[in-house]
Amino acid sequence: MNIAVFEQFFADCVGNWQSDRTYHYLTHNEIERSRTTFQVESLTSERKARVLADNAYEGLNNLERLPGFSLGFHTISETGEEVKQHLNLMFVPKSENDSIIQGDYLRDRAYEEARPIVSHFSFDSHTRELLMTTNYTRVVSVDSIVLANPTLRIRKILNYEKPPTGQPLQNVLLAGFGVEQKYG
Repeated sequence: MNIAVFEQFFADCVGNWQSDRTYHYLTHNEIERSRTTFQVESLTSERKARVLADNAYEGLNNLERLPGFSLGFHTISETGEEVKQHLNLMFVPKSENDSIIQGDYLRDRAYEEARPIVSHFSFDSHTRELLMTTNYTRVVSVDSIVLANPTLRIRKILNYEKPPTGQPLQNVLLAGFGVEQKYG
């Protein structure tokens, strides 16, 4: 049952989305609004193999069963700053208990640092929340996507100052919130 909800979550994410977001920069007391359009396509097995190779991630078979996306996006901030990016990403489930599926989240290009990266994800099949945690060089990014229904996602992004090894996340540098609506 949990795997079916997990697979449906990813099937529902394919398409074109528009996101209106607000970012709160807590280090310098600034608020920024932006609009992003996303084009989300299923990732082919060939591209999945490339993402795995880019991350030196080995030992996987049956790539067609693993969810993944080819993601293009274009963001325009209220100040006129534009960012365009395209990346490939995939999810490798490793464990499942109760309603939670956990595993690795791989990208051929990370958001904060332009390099391949392996992160952690958890998915709650009751709330349909995908939580992705990425340890970058200076920050830890915790990104949440809640699929409210097949055409509406609620997004939350928290960037923490990277704590010393073994210490909990504490100092929030950025908080972002968004509403994402599918339009095609």
